[in-house]
Order: sequence, then structure tokens, then C-alpha cells
Amino acid sequence: MRNPLRFTLVVVAAVTTVAVVRADKNIAPHPNDLKYPTLDYKIPPAAQFNEKLSNGVSVYITEDRMLPVFDMRIMFRAASAFDPPEKVGLASLTGEELRDGGTKDLTPEELDEKVEFLATRITTNIGETSGMAGLSLLSKDIDEGIGLFREILKNPRFDETRFRLAKDRRLQDVKRRNDSTTNIERSEFSFLMDGEDHFSNHYSTTVSLNAITRDDLIAFHKKYIHPGNMIVAVYGDFNRKEMIKKLEKFFADWPAGEPAPKTFPKPDFTPKPGVYMVEKEGINQGRISIGHKSVMRGSPDEFPLIVMNGVLGSSGFHSRLVARVRSDEGLAYNTGSAFGQGEYWPGDFRAWFQSKSNSCAYATKIVLEEVKRLRDEKVEAKDIEDTVNYFVESFPQRFPSRLEVVTTYMDDEYSGRDSAYWLTYMDNLRKVKADDVQRVAQKYLHPDQLVILAVGDVDAMEKGGHDKGPDLHFSTFGPVTKLPLRNPETMKR
Repeated sequence: MRNPLRFTLVVVAAVTTVAVVRADKNIAPHPNDLKYPTLDYKIPPAAQFNEKLSNGVSVYITEDRMLPVFDMRIMFRAASAFDPPEKVGLASLTGEELRDGGTKDLTPEELDEKVEFLATRITTNIGETSGMAGLSLLSKDIDEGIGLFREILKNPRFDETRFRLAKDRRLQDVKRRNDSTTNIERSEFSFLMDGEDHFSNHYSTTVSLNAITRDDLIAFHKKYIHPGNMIVAVYGDFNRKEMIKKLEKFFADWPAGEPAPKTFPKPDFTPKPGVYMVEKEGINQGRISIGHKSVMRGSPDEFPLIVMNGVLGSSGFHSRLVARVRSDEGLAYNTGSAFGQGEYWPGDFRAWFQSKSNSCAYATKIVLEEVKRLRDEKVEAKDIEDTVNYFVESFPQRFPSRLEVVTTYMDDEYSGRDSAYWLTYMDNLRKVKADDVQRVAQKYLHPDQLVILAVGDVDAMEKGGHDKGPDLHFSTFGPVTKLPLRNPETMKR
């Protein structure tokens, strides 16, 4: 007697086999063989969004009725660059307490309750070269939200209790500076690139924080946070003409003060090449940064430099550092490079990785080989094409909504970049050829000027012992200077 279950399984197997055979005939090409149309993504020009209010404030404004939301961003010319030397941390504290310290008519607790009731998000902060305030909420609450936002920025209370709590938190943060090798690496590399005296390397200390008073916050706010220092971006569910009227009202009876400087001093410092090793006990991995000074933004070689750095380490798995240090050798999970083109002073070229202590020297050797190879050998046209396509195809991700478009144009006006920059961005990338990449590599990459910073267990890193380079030591790369950790409360050695 025929087994019905066995018969069913045979039929199913036969049908499955036929389906597989049929699918094989129509299988899609390998992803590498797929052809796509040329990406022709464009963002609208800045002029389409820009308005000037009657008081001269520049506004970038765009409607979007898809969702009932509203966002407002304000950049203002307040910065830690303006901190008095004896009160470093003043700008940052002022930025924090704008939001957290209440308003003239609302205690901090009442302000918090009002923000929570509106289901809004209001943020304020002041960084190295700029300040930023943001408002996000449902569009039905625009009028109330904007009114509250204005009070926070125009009439802050700077509540004494909240101010003391903020200072106490920062004093605790100061003590923990050396807990993270990431923080140590970042600060030490900046010192090695720009020196101890540049304002970007001025850190708040126990002494400077204790010197700051509530009156200092009030004076800083009065001097820097006013319409004469502001640029605005607004986005969301509103009528453009009506929103302009609301913004006129937002700034009404708010006098503009003296404009703050639009530029900042450059470091008066020349990095000294060599190997610098900073001791951080109790860890089994080292953090390595390798680099030198780069260029200012607006260089005529800007786009060849972007592509060059993409080939080296900033185009993900396409890049040589990721391919060799991570994929081929398995030495690091996170590696890459950046060729910073500074807004106000020259940026830094930096390549980095984190690896086991005994493999740090060997991985450093690989990075130096790849830097040299970019100078000595012309990059293949296919690698240039892949790198350019990486940047071109990721370009739309910079602008997932119109909010990012208007905030980008706001930021560009603040820093002085030509508003047409993004309109020709992809075309300028596509113009880059292999000859351009080798030319800028030879012109801007300087192996003889490299600073190599290693943070971790210095003895273990210096000992080396990796299987593929057992006799390789950091002294191979230049004179070694061993540095103790800085005092976290003074940032001095």
C-alpha cells in the first residue's frame, strides 16, 4: 500500500526543485554588476528660503505640511572663545543655564512643568565658536512655544540654586577627565597640534569654575545673546507669511547689542614630529592617533582632498585603512582618517585606531605604509570612482528633511561659506581624477611631519610582540617622548 505521507513529501520536493530551477533562470545579477542611473540629487538654493526681518535678522524658513510639527533653531555669536582666561567655562555654563535656570517670570521648576505640559523640547548650549538654541513641538502649540522660547533667551533668570548645582556637576566632571582614554586621546592630540595657549585648548578647572558667579552669566548673556548676533532657521507646519509675522513679533522690543567677532585667532604653534606616549594604567588596548596640520576650508584642492582622504580612511569599507587594519589584519574594530579643513584656523589630518597593546606598533606601521603609498603610487581609476560614488550616494543623507537644509544654510551663513557650495558639491567631486589625488597627496601629506600619539599601557605598547612584527617598536617611527597624565583639575602636567 502506498504511504500517502511519503507520496506528499515526494511531490513537495519535486515542486520545490522545479521552483528552484525556475528561480535560477531569473536570478538577479550580482550587486557589483547592477547598473544604476546617475544620481542627480539637488537641494534648493539658499535664496529660496532666506528672508530678512525688519531688524536685520537673517531667517531661513521652509514650510512642510506632511506632519503637524514645528522646529526653530537659532545660532548666536556666543562662544567659549570669549571666556576670560581666569573664568574658563563661563560661556558653557551660560548656555546650559539659559534653559535650566528659569525665566524672569518662571522658576526653574515652573519652566520645567510648562515645557513638559507642552510636550516640547527646548535646548540651549554654547560651544567653542558658536551658540545654539532649539525648539521642537507640535504645530498646534506654535504661539505658546515661541513665546516661551523667547522668554528663555531674552529674560533668563539664572536661578542661583540651579547655577550652583550646574557648577557642582562640572567640578565632578573635572575629576573624571582621566577616566576615559577617548577623552585623553582627544585632548592630548589637540595640545600636540595647536599648543597649550590656543583658546581651543583652554579647559575649565576647579579654580576657574569656582571663580564664575551668577553675575558673570548675566553679563555674558547681555553682551552676546541678542538679535544682533543671531541667525534663525524655522521648519514645519505653518504658513510662511504668517510665520514671518510671528518672527517679527518674536524679536520686537528686543534691542540688538554690539555684534561679536566673526573670526577667531589661529594657533601660534608648530607641531613637533615624533612619537608621544601617554601612560594610562590598567587597560589592555592602546588608542593611536597619527597626523599633522592640514588646511583651511575653501582650499582650491578641497574636493581632491576629500577624495584622497576617502581612499585612505573615510569611505567606510572602501577605504584602505579599514580594508587593511580591520578587515585583512583584524587589528582594530574602529579605524579611519579625517583631513579636516578648518573654518577659522587650519584643521588636522588624523588617522586613528584602537588595538591590543602588543599590536599597536604593527598597526601603526600599516597606517604609515598607506600614507606613503598614496604619495608614491597613483590610485587606480576604479578606486577613485568607487570613492567618489560613496560620497555622491551618501550626499542626500545629509538632508533627510528640509529642516537639515535650512539649518545647513544657517550654519553656512554663520561661518561665512558660500551658499552655492552645496549646489555644485557632487559635480566637484565627480571632477576629481587619479592624477588629482596623487598630486594633493604629495602636496598635503607629510610623513616627515607626523605626530604619533599612543595612549595606554606604555610598557606593553612599547614592547610590541605581534606575530607579524615581533621586533617592531614605536622607536622605529621616531624619537619617543613619554608623557604622564595631566592633572585633571588643572590640565597641567
